[in-house]
Amino acid sequence: MELAQKYQALLHEAQRRQLPDVAGIRLCFQTLSLASAIDRDCAALLAPHGLSEGRFVMLFLLDAASEGLAPNALAEQAGVTRATVTGLLDGLEREALIERQAEASDRRALRIRLTLKGRQVAKQVFDQHGRWIAGLFGNLSAPERQQLATLLDKVASNLDATQPGRPE
Repeated sequence: MELAQKYQALLHEAQRRQLPDVAGIRLCFQTLSLASAIDRDCAALLAPHGLSEGRFVMLFLLDAASEGLAPNALAEQAGVTRATVTGLLDGLEREALIERQAEASDRRALRIRLTLKGRQVAKQVFDQHGRWIAGLFGNLSAPERQQLATLLDKVASNLDATQPGRPE
């Protein structure tokens, strides 16, 4: 895999300084380069639909909730602040993909639902996104996928133990 230019420069410097575990440094940079490429390609897939990753997540959550969701429930499920959800919903509403409806039992409370256009865009984007993700991992066998998942979990478990600024 081609490393991003900045990682090539850092890796070269690590080699020059003879830092310990240059192979581990390379793996870290490969992972970061891959994640960046995935993010970039994902953004390129969503952009023609006027969607960011955040808006995509809102559509996904709302599509799964036929009765709609309250903004605070969306924030909780998406793991973002209510202010962030408000901004995302404002954009989706401008595009006529969602509608805000007052709750019948409490006019102060809102329920967010996809519009017909929102459901159509969601279906189109989910189908396209699903095919794209399947293509990313399509050349891995089931055992390789399991091995990759296990290895990623193993590396992730080291994050807590090696958190910068944490006393050792």
